[in-house]
Amino acid sequence: MRIRLEKVHFMPKQLELGVLYVSYEFGTAAHLCACGCGEKVRTPLGPTEWSIEEHATGPSLWPSVGNWQKPCKSHYVISKGEIFWASRWSESDILAGRAQEQLRREIHFSQLQRQRQGPWSKLAQWLKSFFE
Repeated sequence: MRIRLEKVHFMPKQLELGVLYVSYEFGTAAHLCACGCGEKVRTPLGPTEWSIEEHATGPSLWPSVGNWQKPCKSHYVISKGEIFWASRWSESDILAGRAQEQLRREIHFSQLQRQRQGPWSKLAQWLKSFFE
């Protein structure tokens, strides 16, 4: 199955199979599950979530889509308009994956916080580290 990109402002109520709808304004994407079960899949876009790349042959969505909360439990990658099926994950794989996602978020926001600090805050943090 191929998938094409359709840019929208608001997500349509009825999604069409084979279309990845993207609202850059609202930082979200949606599509119908690639397995054909008809479930809607929503993926938030952002530096700690999914990212989309546009190619002449179709969109790429990364990381993989794991429909762990859906009955089908499908797992796939959308790359240049094609669906590539990935292995099924066990419950422990899912928990480990979610822990990794949370760790990535914490690292990202921690780095943002440090970047936002002014030079005096950085100096104070550095001095404080000697007394902890």
